[in-house]
Amino acid sequence: MTRIALVVSDVDGTLLTKDKVLTERAAKAARRLHESGVAFTLTSSRPAIGMRFLVEPLQITLPLGPFNGSSIIDADMRPVEQSLIPQGAAERAVDLLHRTGVDIWVFTNDAWLTRNPHGEYVPNERRAIRAEPTIVEDFQPHLANACKIVGASSDFDLLARCEGEMRDALGSEATAVRSQSYYLDITPPGHDKGTFVSAMAQRLGIPLDQVATIGDMHNDVAMFEVSGLSIAMGNASEDVKSKATRVTTSNQDEGFANAMEMILAENAEG
Repeated sequence: MTRIALVVSDVDGTLLTKDKVLTERAAKAARRLHESGVAFTLTSSRPAIGMRFLVEPLQITLPLGPFNGSSIIDADMRPVEQSLIPQGAAERAVDLLHRTGVDIWVFTNDAWLTRNPHGEYVPNERRAIRAEPTIVEDFQPHLANACKIVGASSDFDLLARCEGEMRDALGSEATAVRSQSYYLDITPPGHDKGTFVSAMAQRLGIPLDQVATIGDMHNDVAMFEVSGLSIAMGNASEDVKSKATRVTTSNQDEGFANAMEMILAENAEG
């Protein structure tokens, strides 16, 4: 097997448990990667502010990829590269989500904006990213600076239909993909987790066949497609699993740690 030199991991549903907990075994597995000379970083649909708490326990020194990899930040949360959703596309996305009836959030580089502080998934997001939303009456003044727009709903079938409609409405002007069954993410065009993985490999001078990626959702498939080794979580859908080269256990059963230990063992075997 080709020796893995870089691991890029998703966060929610992969690195963290369903209760958004980083287990000690998962943190130890990431630290063991560093100790063995394997580079490690994260990419996530989360905003930059929602990744800060992971940097220290995982000893991350490399850039990270928030907003589904459409931005690159350093380990101190400073922007390295940043892309924005074109304003016209952002306006159409918000209009479509409004007509669909789902809750709408707009994320800028450093703020989470909502018109509805009592939205069904607001407590979930507050707990996940460890930040408070800013309540606004109108998204329009902020859409020129939108890094990500989210439609949130517990009607998963509705959100799946909305995903297709959003792709048709936005075309190549933005990317629309579900990061969770209850979140539809709209992010800048031409960027996804796959482009982030490619950019990191290029920065480090690592061939893509020496890169391993691990995730659980549809937005992780883009990085599966460019990496030599791709690992789907046991909690992923069958469709996502079919796009990966390996499947580990679920995020409730130390799937991340098990996958990292497998990589370390296979690297050691040469």
